[in-house]
Amino acid sequence: MSEPDHTQSTSTGAGSDHNEIRKNTQLFNEQRYDAVAGVENYEDYRTRAREIKADAIDRLPDLIERTRRAVEANGGSVYVAEDAADATQHIEGLLAEEDAESVVKSKSMTTEEIHLNDALESADVDVWETDLGEFVIQVAQEEPSHIVGPSLHISREEITELFEAEFDPDERLDSAEKLTEFAREYLGERIEAADVGITGANFVLAESGSIALVTNEGNARKCASIPDTHIAVGGIEKIIPSIEELHPFGELLSRASTGQDITQYLSILTPPVETPAFDFDGAEDPTMSEAGADRDFHLVLVDNGRTAMREDEDLRETLYCIRCGACANSCANFQSVGGHEFGGETYTGGIATGWEAGIEGLDVAGEFNDLCTGCSSCVNACPVKIDIPWINTVVRDRLNHDAEPDYSDVLVDGLVPDEEPSGTPLQKRFFGNFETVAKLGSATAPLSNAVAGTGLARKAMDRFLGVDARRDLPTFERTTLVEWARNRTAQVTDPERRVVLYPDVYTNYVQTERGKAAVRVLEALGCSVTVPSVAGSGRAPLSQGMLSTARSKARTVADTLGEYVADGYDVVVVEPSDYAMFQREYEKLLPESAYDSLADGSYEIFEYVYGLLENGADGDALPGADGAGVAYHSHCQQRTLGVETYTEAVLADLGYDVVTSDAECCGMAGSFGYKSQYYDISMDVGADLAAQFDPVADERTVVASGTSCIEQLDSLLRAETRHPIQLLDRN
Repeated sequence: MSEPDHTQSTSTGAGSDHNEIRKNTQLFNEQRYDAVAGVENYEDYRTRAREIKADAIDRLPDLIERTRRAVEANGGSVYVAEDAADATQHIEGLLAEEDAESVVKSKSMTTEEIHLNDALESADVDVWETDLGEFVIQVAQEEPSHIVGPSLHISREEITELFEAEFDPDERLDSAEKLTEFAREYLGERIEAADVGITGANFVLAESGSIALVTNEGNARKCASIPDTHIAVGGIEKIIPSIEELHPFGELLSRASTGQDITQYLSILTPPVETPAFDFDGAEDPTMSEAGADRDFHLVLVDNGRTAMREDEDLRETLYCIRCGACANSCANFQSVGGHEFGGETYTGGIATGWEAGIEGLDVAGEFNDLCTGCSSCVNACPVKIDIPWINTVVRDRLNHDAEPDYSDVLVDGLVPDEEPSGTPLQKRFFGNFETVAKLGSATAPLSNAVAGTGLARKAMDRFLGVDARRDLPTFERTTLVEWARNRTAQVTDPERRVVLYPDVYTNYVQTERGKAAVRVLEALGCSVTVPSVAGSGRAPLSQGMLSTARSKARTVADTLGEYVADGYDVVVVEPSDYAMFQREYEKLLPESAYDSLADGSYEIFEYVYGLLENGADGDALPGADGAGVAYHSHCQQRTLGVETYTEAVLADLGYDVVTSDAECCGMAGSFGYKSQYYDISMDVGADLAAQFDPVADERTVVASGTSCIEQLDSLLRAETRHPIQLLDRN
C-alpha cells in the first residue's frame, strides 16, 4: 500500500465525517450504560482493575524480567525497545532473518505509535491490516480516528465507494454484508500467503509469557497462528502478573469500549504454540501439516517514553489505560469533532493528552489539549478510574509554563493577581482571572455592562482576548449576594441547622437571584444562613491550567470555610462546578486534613434540601407545583458526583412533572463556549440539548443547575432558563 495521507480535517461539527463520529460514539456510549447497568459488581471490577494496574506499574521492571524468562523458557524471544526507531529496526531485522516479503497485522495501537507500517513498507515488505476498520483506513490512506474504531468517521456508503474504486469487484459491494464478505475473502488470501503475522497484545502475562488478544473479528488469532512466525508488539505497561489478574479486565474492556457484555474473541496464547502449521498447498481444503510446526515467536515490548511517564507523578496514571476508548465515546467534544482533531500523532480522546505528552512531547499534546473542558464525563466511564481531567489540566499547566513570553506579558505581568509565569497565554489569564473581572464589573455596574456591550468593545475583546462576539456576555450586578445578605435581617432565630452558603463567583456577582432564592429556601426549611465573603474556588484558573493560582485559591477557601465547618456549620454550594472542586480537585490541591474536612462538610444545594426534607423539615414551607412541567438539564459535574438525582427527586416530590435531558453536555463548559476558536464546537455540542428542549420550552419551565448550562440554554432556546432552586422560592 502507498504512504498514508496525514492531512487531517480542520472543520468542526459538520460534514459526514463528524456525523458518523457523533452517531457511532453516542451509540457506543449508550450501549456502555446498558451493559454496565447489568453488572451488579461493576464498580468492584473497576476498583480491582485499578489496583492491578497500579501494582503492575509499581513493579514493572521486575515484571519485564519475569516476562522475559517465561517467554524464553517457552522457546520465544523478548526485546525491550527503547523507542520507536529501535522497535521498528528490531522488527525489520526479525523479518530479514525470515526472508519475509509479506506481513499480516491485527489491530495494534502500539504499532501505530511506532509507525511500523511506514517502516516496513519502506523496507519493501507488503503489509496488510486484517482488522476491518484498519483495512478501511489503510485503503483510504488515512489515520485512525478512534482508538477502538479506526474508521469510525467513514460511512458504509463511503466504504462502498472506496472499495469499488480500489478493487473493481465483479459485483456491487453495496451492503455491510457484502463488504465484510469481500474483505474476509481478500484478507484471508493474504493471511494464508503471509510470511509473518504481527499482532498487538492487550495484556501480557508475566508468569506464563502468554499474551491475551481481545477482538471482535478473530483476525488476530489467525495472524498469530497461521504464519509460522508470530511477532507480538505491546507497550511495557501491558504486562500484568498472571492470568489470575486477567479476569476483571475481561469483564470491563468490551463493556466500556463498545457496550458488549463480552467480546467476540478472547484469545490467550502462550507462543510459540506447538499446533502444526496449516498447509494451504496442494489441497482443495487447508489441512494441518503432518510435520511438527517450526514456529517462532518474538515479543517486542516498547518503552518509547513509558519509563519516564512511570516516574512522572501526574502522567503515571496514563499507563493504567487499557485502550477501550470510553473517554472518547463519553466526551461531547469528541463526539462533535472526532479523533482527527481531538487527538495527536497516535492516540485520540481524553486520555490522548497523557499519551501524546509522554510519548511525543508537550507540543503535540498542546495541539488538542484545550478540547478537554474538564467536564469529567470520562471519569466514571474509564474502567480503571484514571483521573483524565486532571492529567489534561496538568499538561495544560506545563504548556503554560513552556510558552515563550510575548508583548502581552509586559502589559499583563503585575496587573493580574495570578501566580502564573510570563508566557501564559493572555486568553487563559483573562478567563483564569475571571474573579477579578467580575469584581471590577460589579463595582462599576451598570456602566461596565454598557461599555462591554458596545460593538467596539466586543471587537477588541474578540481580537485581543479571543472572546467570541457572538456570545452574550454576563451581566454584572451592582449589589453582590454577599452585600445583599449582609444588609438583610435573618429570618430564623432558632435554627435547626446552621448553613454557610458559599458565594461562588457567578452567584455572587452575576446570577445573584439564584443565591437569594437559595438563602430564602434554606431559611424556609428552618436553617440560619450566613453568606460570608470568600474567594473564588479556583475553578476558573484550574480550567485554564493555572495550577499555582488554583492551589492558592483553594487554600484561601479552605482556611475561611474550614473555620465554619469546625464550628458546626454545613457548607452549601449552588454552583455544581465549585461543589465538584470541594469534592474532587481539592484532594489534589490541599493537604489531606483540609480536603477531608471541607469535602465531608459541604453539600450541593439540592442534595442539602433533599436531606432536610428527609429528616423532618416542613415541605409545606415550599410552594407546590400541582403538576407543572419542568424541563431539567443537570450539570456534568453533578452527574459525575451522582448528585443530580436530588434535584429530580425534590422537584417531583413538590409536584412537578420533570423531564430530564439525556444530553451528555450543554457544550458551554465554562469559558470554552466563550472562546472564539471553540464557539462553533460549543454550539454544535449544544444542538442535541436544544433539539430535546426547544419543542417543550413553551409548555415547561426550563431549569439548569450550572451557570454555563443556563448561559448556553439562553442562547439556544427562545425561553429563559432559571436555576431550579428558584422554583422553590416563594418570592
